Amino acid sequence: MAEVNTGTEIPPNMTIYINNLNEKIKLDELKKSLHAVFSQFGKILGVLAFKTLKHKGQAWVVFEDVSSANNALRQMQGFPFYDKPMRIQYAKTKSDIIAKADGTFVPREKRKKHDEKGKKRKDQHDANQAGMGLNPAYAGAYGAAPPIPYPGGGKSMVPEAPAPPNNILFIQNLPTETTPMMLQMLFLQYPGFKEVRMVETKPGIAFVEYGDEMQSTVALQALQGFKITPQNPMLITYAKK
Repeated sequence: MAEVNTGTEIPPNMTIYINNLNEKIKLDELKKSLHAVFSQFGKILGVLAFKTLKHKGQAWVVFEDVSSANNALRQMQGFPFYDKPMRIQYAKTKSDIIAKADGTFVPREKRKKHDEKGKKRKDQHDANQAGMGLNPAYAGAYGAAPPIPYPGGGKSMVPEAPAPPNNILFIQNLPTETTPMMLQMLFLQYPGFKEVRMVETKPGIAFVEYGDEMQSTVALQALQGFKITPQNPMLITYAKK
């Protein structure tokens, strides 16, 4: 069995590189699923994946700090993502989004010819700028969001009169783009997972079944308030039977 590269030879940084991803998954769904799975480790500044043949089956996740990236690398190494084990290591080069944030960002063309200012034609320079890095608006999409009010208006996310503990969880406040596969990736991490059920006529809710109530309780406590998007912290209760 081949040894999985854990990225130890590359200095820890805020960006992780993931390969061996399922190439059949649409790019948009892939990005959303990666964000959903990895946001449990810390604030994500961006998820990068490309359609080009050279970059198929690969993605980059940019965290706000190194510790989040380190935890994600260690805990998700080999995680079965769309039926393929993820291979994760630290990115070899600093992400543009991080460089821009810490003031060290240099356009790609200028990195190669730093002392040859003025020798580039303006139209070529503009073309290089346009094709560079991550859309700045993307990072803002995962910035701070106003708190979402919950039933009862109290601090607790759990309603005052929840159903008694059982093996089925009731999930609310899901973003409209949530898919069963996204939820499966999240809840599959906890022992006893059986299935996810979503109701097409009622977007924003889902049911997740476990083997017994002890297993469902572990998942409830671990994922309560988990944000698939900044505006949608999950509200998890036991399902009423």
